[in-house]
Amino acid sequence: MSAAEDGGDRSLGQLVASATTELSALVHDEIALAKAEIRQDVKRGVFGSAAAIIAGVLVLFSLPVLSFALAYGFRAWTDLGLVWCFLIVGGLYWLLAVLLIGLAYAKFKKVKPPKRSISSAKQSAAVLSNVRPHPRAAVDGDLVSADVTRSSV
Repeated sequence: MSAAEDGGDRSLGQLVASATTELSALVHDEIALAKAEIRQDVKRGVFGSAAAIIAGVLVLFSLPVLSFALAYGFRAWTDLGLVWCFLIVGGLYWLLAVLLIGLAYAKFKKVKPPKRSISSAKQSAAVLSNVRPHPRAAVDGDLVSADVTRSSV
């Protein structure tokens, strides 16, 4: 309902109060919407995490079975003794582990400290170290901090 429709009988105070109430309701509704969206995203995240954990456990449990299958496959393919086939599979796992450790070491070696953040923090510390405390007023020979009043806007 606009001011023209009700004949302009509403005062400026009433219009401001109405606008404030409507703005407050709008903010409240926006907060409720954000909470609902966050709740939905958290549920999706929990479900996704649970699915990933279950998949990881299944892969972990399948490794011994696949290791046995690979060893018996080597035996059928090469006619080597079963012990040698298991040693080959174990050696392949160790080789893969060494390669992954080398890759991880190479990646960790490339990690560097955040130089821009450190220099920015040092600059901020240098600026703040030059800041002087608030001026103090002497009252009856004692040093007392000056009262600073702020006007409300």
